[in-house]
Amino acid sequence: MARIVLTALALVVAFAFSPTNSSAQTAWPQRAVKFIIPFGPGSGADIGARLISDKLAQRWGKPVVVENRPGADGLTAISAFLGANDDHVMIFAGTGSFTVHPYTREKLPYDLQRDLLPVARFSSTVMALAVPAEMKINSAKEFVERARAEPGKLNSAVPQGISEFFFDGFLKVERISVPKVPYRDIVQGSNDLAEGRLNVMYASFATLLAATQGGKAKVLLQGGASRAPMLPDIPTAAEAGVPSLELEGLVGLFGSKTLPLDIRKRIGADIVEIVKANPDIAEKLAATGQVATPGGPEEFAASVNKQIEQVEAAAKVLGLKKLN
Repeated sequence: MARIVLTALALVVAFAFSPTNSSAQTAWPQRAVKFIIPFGPGSGADIGARLISDKLAQRWGKPVVVENRPGADGLTAISAFLGANDDHVMIFAGTGSFTVHPYTREKLPYDLQRDLLPVARFSSTVMALAVPAEMKINSAKEFVERARAEPGKLNSAVPQGISEFFFDGFLKVERISVPKVPYRDIVQGSNDLAEGRLNVMYASFATLLAATQGGKAKVLLQGGASRAPMLPDIPTAAEAGVPSLELEGLVGLFGSKTLPLDIRKRIGADIVEIVKANPDIAEKLAATGQVATPGGPEEFAASVNKQIEQVEAAAKVLGLKKLN
């Protein structure tokens, strides 16, 4: 009898500490969760994080805090994230900066595929190529022809990071010279585009929205692999004949190495369920030039890997090699 009792107790203890035990899996979160945003308030990632944070807090029974840490092309936020080394601290961000860092930074404090584990895909920021309406250009190919006819005479603007990376690849593929005008605030570029002081701009549709709504700028193409619901009549880069500008503005949630896969899957499932159950989230994202594309860690990892492949292809066109 004593042997039976001891065996039973051993089984109970083993089950209690088993990683597959549901009670162990549901122990997270134990305290407040923090989402670090590499951009300032009002950015696409910031808006998305705030749309989902309150609903996650209600589901988890713990606060979800959004903290903006802009600067140094995302490295300020990444340093804060790595320094925390906490499974309750995550990065909610666009992946663009991360995937081009190996080609633009000689020394990096992190490895994307080792230190930032995919948790959930959330949205895609719609990228667009636009020109002033007064130029009377109706397609990307028409713009290329104009630029070839007037080498170096047209000017352009593009945000630093992955957008500039792909735009430079486009210029190289099409064999055109369109000097870039530097802007501290890329929104000013949109204003200059509307007034005809700028000839072309490749940026998020949200940045171009005011100029296009006023009829002073015309969108020639969108960067996604498929047409976004808010731009049903605008061709994709591939449809427009310039696939070098195909770029998904991927936004999602990354966790640390201390966050177990089963917890990452549960967080991803929670985000997918919340977005599906609250259509107003997709509507609010659309108003900021984003498309809701929720998915778990596997879907997010696949999307990140695809973007890495696109960046590698663009780097090859530009003759760039990894710096680290």
